[in-house]
Amino acid sequence: MTTVVTENCLGCRFTECTTVCPVSCFHRDDEMLYIDPDVCVDCGACGPACPVSAIYDVNDLPTELARWIQINADRAPTLPVVTSKIDPLPGAATKKEALGF
Repeated sequence: MTTVVTENCLGCRFTECTTVCPVSCFHRDDEMLYIDPDVCVDCGACGPACPVSAIYDVNDLPTELARWIQINADRAPTLPVVTSKIDPLPGAATKKEALGF
């Protein structure tokens, strides 16, 4: 199994999760992060590090978010790897607050 980034990351792109990843499985685009399922080792370190609870183990993924498994698998391999903390997107703090975090 693997870990997956879901819609709470969209428009935020907080990168605290990337700094705890031991295998550099995170990739980014202009809107969010994605996890490459072929690289992820299911260590679970990234989930608690996410300030907007966007990261799930697929075994715990709510049914309504299942589409994110394929989105991560499709997008991650085509995007640059991110291994260090970068600034979140403009408006990320507002979205975080709107999400209740």
